[in-house]
Amino acid sequence: MEHGILAWLIIGAIAGWLAGVLVKGGGFGVLVDILVGIVGAFIGGWLAGLLGVGVGGSMVASIITATIGAIVLLVILRLVKRT
Repeated sequence: MEHGILAWLIIGAIAGWLAGVLVKGGGFGVLVDILVGIVGAFIGGWLAGLLGVGVGGSMVASIITATIGAIVLLVILRLVKRT
């Protein structure tokens, strides 16, 4: 299943919220976490392709991939914020 831009925005918003819940400490707030999730969706897809991992086309697989990307981005942003 190919996702359109609106679906990626929704997936990214869900992923950002999930990543914000999972990554504790020094939060940016729900809105920024959602925006990070949208960017994280693209990062997660890029990382999966780089590692040769087939994500599949399901909505659940897309949310998991986007959440992983959002977690990576949130961890990096929070490390930078501390310094």
